[in-house]
Amino acid sequence: MLGPIAEKLIELQADETYRVAVLPSSVTNETNNTDVDPQPEQAPQTPPVEKGEQRTVEIEDIGDQGDGITRVERGFVVIVPDTKQSERVTIEITDVHENVAFAEVVERVSYYE
Repeated sequence: MLGPIAEKLIELQADETYRVAVLPSSVTNETNNTDVDPQPEQAPQTPPVEKGEQRTVEIEDIGDQGDGITRVERGFVVIVPDTKQSERVTIEITDVHENVAFAEVVERVSYYE
């Protein structure tokens, strides 16, 4: 006789997408019967830019909405409207979120500067 979990596994279809949650649990080390310390949670990193900050960057790509995209420290994405790919611009950060920031062009910079 199958348990309720095994019965659900049998119902899974190969061409379907399923979501699985992996939940933390206390792990016991069998050799000395002490709890193993779980990996310490890393504090979320703060964005490497701040509102009002100015930087000179190169637009690396154009997003689906036509806005310029550049990346700064740790690959943090900054979206800059009204720019072209490979353009160098001085930007001012106008809005910062956990994983993306938005900026406006302050000055278009020549590659020879």
